[in-house]
Amino acid sequence: MSSTATALDFSQTTELVAAGIFAIAVLHTFSTKLFERLAHRYPAHHGVFHLLGEVEAVFGFWSIVLFGWLMLREGFGPAVQYADSRNYTEPLFVFAIMVIAASRPIMSFARMIVEAISGVLPLDRGMATYFVLLSVVPLLGSFITEPAAMTLAAMLLAQSFFRADAPTNFKYATLGVLFVNVSIGGTLTHFAAPPVLMVAAKWGWDSWFMLTTIGYKAAIAVVINAAAVTFLFRQQLKETTQRLVTGDLKTEPSPKVPLTIVLAHLLMIAGIVVFAHHPPIFLGIFLVFMGLATAYNQHHDRLILREGLMVAFFLAGLVVLGGLQSWWLQPLLAQMSPTSVYYGATALTAITDNAALTYLASLVEGLSDEFKYAVVSGAVTGGGLTIIANAPNPAGASILRRYFSDETIDPLKLFLAASLPTLVTIAAFRLI
Repeated sequence: MSSTATALDFSQTTELVAAGIFAIAVLHTFSTKLFERLAHRYPAHHGVFHLLGEVEAVFGFWSIVLFGWLMLREGFGPAVQYADSRNYTEPLFVFAIMVIAASRPIMSFARMIVEAISGVLPLDRGMATYFVLLSVVPLLGSFITEPAAMTLAAMLLAQSFFRADAPTNFKYATLGVLFVNVSIGGTLTHFAAPPVLMVAAKWGWDSWFMLTTIGYKAAIAVVINAAAVTFLFRQQLKETTQRLVTGDLKTEPSPKVPLTIVLAHLLMIAGIVVFAHHPPIFLGIFLVFMGLATAYNQHHDRLILREGLMVAFFLAGLVVLGGLQSWWLQPLLAQMSPTSVYYGATALTAITDNAALTYLASLVEGLSDEFKYAVVSGAVTGGGLTIIANAPNPAGASILRRYFSDETIDPLKLFLAASLPTLVTIAAFRLI
């Protein structure tokens, strides 16, 4: 996410109010179950409370509140100018890549890759597939982008392993590892992870630099995390395999998609990745995709347009709210030592987008190489602790939340589930 500093000079009161609204929005993400209960208690207002209970709507809603304050306090012109000064490229990109990545042609291709890799592993079928989805697919995020990797992994996990009656600890442990591994799995290259993208050009980081300084450590942590959770729930995964073999667990066969359709979709994915910073081009490619999906609807399932739009709304809200937080975030980062900035960035990432942190760090001149490494590695380390910590997390949450109680992901349980893989990541980045 680009958090380009605004040229507007707002009053100190507005900055304080913006920080307060941001804090309320963060607290709101931890209170979504309350709104779901209110929706059941007051059916006449069910729609409003249900909307406020969707975590993807939280930051978008509070960004509207902030915009209202700006109009009242600063005036209509400055408020509109501020909104126009934000960079909404990433919300648009995540929407486009998420919808295409979840289409049947791409899912069929991804499933084929996962099955091919799983087939050569000396593991039970369920264990092998589960391990690949939590290790190989997140690492693919370094090439197909993290939002696409998150979407693919979440969709395939939903098809094979997530059920309403699956153990709650299994679902949260899986989600915690998925979020952490996607956050760090995009660091093999310099163009796929938003926190890296924010600083790569200014600091002269290329893909070889990323692979040899951060990427290989992240890959080790990804494999350890995936292997640990696979071993921990091996009995659950073996039971899944047994139910598939005996027919107790039915999975709908995926209709075959013509190779030409698959190749066309892969080209469109590649085009959107290549032109990720040029909305007119990648949105044009997305419109071509929509045309093909309509013309060949027999080769497509329901497109996840609503889910994609809600995630884009979430990220756009974070862009608007985050743009007025630099007055306290940047000085806080600037006064830290490399060691403290690593742990500070890991902690701060849990309450704000990690790309915003690295962007603010890039504004500080004269940083040592050790400091640069610390802030970026810290930002991706904490990317799985909350839904708002990393841009792809809302995409995964929107796909998998229907398998959780009240279709709500408990923030505290997610934080606890992601804590162990986060500690593994800390060990990899600080000790290797």
